[in-house]
Amino acid sequence: MRTVYLGTSDFAAAVLERLAGSPHRPQLVVTRPDRPRGRGRRLTPPPVALAAHELGIEVDQPASVNDADARARIAEAAPDVVIVCAFGALIKEDLLAAHHILNVHPSLLPRWRGAAPIERAIMAGDSTTGVSIMELTAGLDSGPVCLEEGERIRPDDTYGTLAERLQGIGGELLVRALDESPPCAEQDEARVTYADKITAADRKLDPGKPAYELERVVRALTPHIGAYVALADGTQLGVREARVGQSHGDGSAENPPGGAVSLDGPLPVLATADGTLELVVVQPPGKRPMPGGDYLRGRR
Repeated sequence: MRTVYLGTSDFAAAVLERLAGSPHRPQLVVTRPDRPRGRGRRLTPPPVALAAHELGIEVDQPASVNDADARARIAEAAPDVVIVCAFGALIKEDLLAAHHILNVHPSLLPRWRGAAPIERAIMAGDSTTGVSIMELTAGLDSGPVCLEEGERIRPDDTYGTLAERLQGIGGELLVRALDESPPCAEQDEARVTYADKITAADRKLDPGKPAYELERVVRALTPHIGAYVALADGTQLGVREARVGQSHGDGSAENPPGGAVSLDGPLPVLATADGTLELVVVQPPGKRPMPGGDYLRGRR
């Protein structure tokens, strides 16, 4: 099949590489404009643009994929199918009506429709997630599902480890969908859950929640976004790895006061609503991640 591919993220870049190695190699890749990144705020192409250039595929980076010029470039490629994967922008009616569009979505729909399905699955303590290939419609990830495959969420999975497995599944499942053109089935609306976009509030580890929930938040936001704790001096300490500590319900000194971060032991420790959270790998402002013990020794 002739295809056009719309994607932006690292996840989408990995799926693109698998698609480009199949008989359905895209005629055109559409991605988002370059954006400032890093401490120097240098303009940087999105991962899909870099991957497409390496693969020798034509790239378009319009301000909006829904603009007339962008739609015309897609039409000129004469695709049998337009594929969307982690594109990060709304596809409007004119484009939806003009093409058959498939979406690669990293969850088992209808669970976790929306922007952050991998993160929300880990945060919720789900034991399983997966990838769905669905027909894109005007609703939020609400179109008929053509293929899906599950994947176990391991107790130590971070976003990074789980996304790596899911992008492999997504690439294979997409090629299979293009090879076989399977029938698609409507989603069960009674089972819908939504994966809201990660906000600044999601990043802050709330000591009013149990330690086991906060440990999941750290894994869900590692390594791409990062969680943090607020220290007594008002600074933010990034948290890249954490584990649930032993709870001391008798009020003994091993636990810091509720909501406080203790910097007196071998590791930084956050007191939570239920137990403590040991901060195994942390990231001070403006520095690289480091073991929590090294951070404490540097402070002393």
